[in-house]
This record gives sequence, structure tokens and C-alpha cells, in this order.
Amino acid sequence: MRLFVGLLPPQPVRDELVRALEPHREGWPQLRWLNPAGWHVTLAFLGEVPDRVLPELETRLARATSRHASMTLSLAGAGAFPSARRARIFLAGVRGGGAGLFRLADSLGAGARRAGAVQTDHRRLRPHLSLARCRVDADLRPLVEAFEPFAGTEWEADTVHLVRSHLGAEVRYETIARWHLAARASHGQS
Repeated sequence: MRLFVGLLPPQPVRDELVRALEPHREGWPQLRWLNPAGWHVTLAFLGEVPDRVLPELETRLARATSRHASMTLSLAGAGAFPSARRARIFLAGVRGGGAGLFRLADSLGAGARRAGAVQTDHRRLRPHLSLARCRVDADLRPLVEAFEPFAGTEWEADTVHLVRSHLGAEVRYETIARWHLAARASHGQS
């Protein structure tokens, strides 16, 4: 099964982003806009994972998650992969979490590797939420520039999801496990 580990923005955050994108969508018909129900922030992409690995993977991810505190995040700004001039993916940036977000991603990746789930993406985390894809390179500089001022509402990221991707005409995501991050310490400490 094809798996990733990620954070899912709450419905009000997704709704806000849908409203902010609405004026931009019509001007970019070459983009395939992703379903907001599936929007997520990937922390560790695992790719194809054998069923037999799942019990150990869940144990290791639960352990990794328990060592990290919840964090306040927001969606803000815009970008594109691999670049705005030759883009295949249009995205919203993720702000907040500081070094804790990177440590969480590193812990989850290490736990997955120890469980025997080969992590297929070894690049350093670049927190983002993919919004649209394009089959051929597109110059998205005007779109990135127009959406760059977006600053969404903050939310408390307190749950990590292990998600299965069902590929087909439209990709469907299924959460198969979830774990709560530890509550943050009082008085703004983390």
C-alpha cells in the first residue's frame, strides 16, 4: 500500500483557503486543482509499504509522535515545485512550528525506516500544502506572485496521520492510523 505521514488542516482552515483561491482558479485552466478534502502537509512520504510492515510501522510512528509537542501552524504565501518558472505543482506555504516541525518529520522518517518502510523522499522537509498540479511545466510566476500575500488563520496541529493513497482517476486518501502529539507546556513553552 502507498503511504505517507502528515498533518491535516482542520475544515475551517481548508474552507478559508478555498475562498482565497477562488478568484485565481479560472485564470489557470491548465492546472488540475486538488480536492480540498485531501489537502495535507506531508511529513514523511513512504511510498509502497508491504502489509506485513504495518504493525511495526504503527508502533514506531506512535513512539516518534509521543516525543513531540503540538504546534501552531498556518498556511501562508505561495510557491511552486520545482520552480515558479517551470512548475508542476502550485502550493501554499506552511508557517510556524519552528525547528519542532523539522524534528517531528525527522523522527517520523527514522521510525518508518526502522520499521522497514523505505522512505522514498530523502530531501529535507519543505513544509507546504499542494494545491494544484500540471502535467507539463508551466510558468506560474504570476499566480505565485498574486497568491503570495495570503495569510491564513492559525490552527493547532495536534494529530499526526498515517494515510493511504488510493490512486486512480481521482486520488483518494484514507487515514489508517492517527496519533496525538503531546500537549504543549503551559505559558507558551514548547
